[in-house]
Amino acid sequence: MSKPTPISGFPEWTPGQRMIEQFVLDKIRATFELYGFAPLETRAVEPLDQLLRKGETSKEVYVIRRLHADAESAGGDDQLGLHFDLTVPFARYVLENAGKLAFPFRRYQIQKVWRGERPQEGRYREFVQADIDIVDRDTLAPHHEAEMPLVIGDALRSLPIPPVTIQVNNRKICEGFYRGIGLTDPEAALRAVDKLDKIGPAKVADLLAQTAGASEAQAKACLALAEISAPDASFADAVRALGVSDPLLDEGIDELVRVVETAAEHAPGLCVADLRIARGLDYYTGTVYETQLRGYERFGSICSGGRYDNLATAGNVSYPGVGISIGVTRLLGLLFGAGELSVSREVPTAVLVAVTSEEQRTASNRVAEALRRRAVPTEVSPSAAKFGKQIRYAERRGIPYVWFPGVDGAPDEVKDIRSGEQVTAGAQEWMPPLGDLTPTVG
Repeated sequence: MSKPTPISGFPEWTPGQRMIEQFVLDKIRATFELYGFAPLETRAVEPLDQLLRKGETSKEVYVIRRLHADAESAGGDDQLGLHFDLTVPFARYVLENAGKLAFPFRRYQIQKVWRGERPQEGRYREFVQADIDIVDRDTLAPHHEAEMPLVIGDALRSLPIPPVTIQVNNRKICEGFYRGIGLTDPEAALRAVDKLDKIGPAKVADLLAQTAGASEAQAKACLALAEISAPDASFADAVRALGVSDPLLDEGIDELVRVVETAAEHAPGLCVADLRIARGLDYYTGTVYETQLRGYERFGSICSGGRYDNLATAGNVSYPGVGISIGVTRLLGLLFGAGELSVSREVPTAVLVAVTSEEQRTASNRVAEALRRRAVPTEVSPSAAKFGKQIRYAERRGIPYVWFPGVDGAPDEVKDIRSGEQVTAGAQEWMPPLGDLTPTVG
């Protein structure tokens, strides 16, 4: 086999990085469950007609087909694509299983997703997302929109990462404002404003004119709205000062005030109202969220989501929901690239049991079994080389302790190869310090 060529956008972490990822996922999972979210996993593929109707990400869908598909397969595998987020498959799951679910339904989902976008730092084609959503039948209480940032704030605070700021907006504010100034295509205006950080105000103004039919004055008003930002409910006064009125605008202001005030009460400093946040996906209808990692703002959001009212509908019944997603791979990729995350050792092993001779390997295996029964991660030396070589093997692997079985009635001994301290020990009683039992992430 010739030397393989790496495929960009499909990260493969080292064992140490993978242990960090698992640590992060365990912390996130524990927080989600602490708030009462139940686990769910959906299939990797969805029908293309579902994937292709949900906003600008549609053009990034990976289509799947069998290599040797025949003509009779039309309408089968060739009509499937890999999901690009977890919200669309979750909405489908709710529709298929509504009769079995207790509403409001709270679920978390931690899975890989795929997007055919251009790979760059912090952006991948295959990556892990950690989602939470709350869905109800017909109506969803607005207080759930205020709960989302609190859950995410707790989850991210449990990790050894820089602080975050969650930027919140409400699509009703934007749409109501655009209607109030006379724009007839609010969704086109939203998509244009969503590019503000990428292309700047001048190009957004041009885009508003081209795609939303905005006049120069209307484009200027849209940009003035997008400039409003506040860590409290004072944003509402700034919006009203622009002199635009619309019932949907008023509704959005009230809803966003509730989110900001709830966050300020329970997690001061976590949320900021930022009216440039729009989110590019078409299915959002209310509160939207984006999350900045302090010191990494130039890379964009590491956690996003929002309220959706029409994503899951069946006849006259709708299932409105609100959700938010942590881009786990995106977050880790940025921190790995900056050297900001480390693990105390590259293997889970805490103890290497030395082998005196191959004839006595059974004795070493018995020690290892006794330690494992007491939840001490243990492996046995791969060879009965000189003890110095076995110690060096442990050093290369980052294993902190080497166990020497007693010979001819002598007691067993265990050595901390970092300090050189060696003591008599029994496999039924000895335990490493808690900090050495498992690798630690910092």
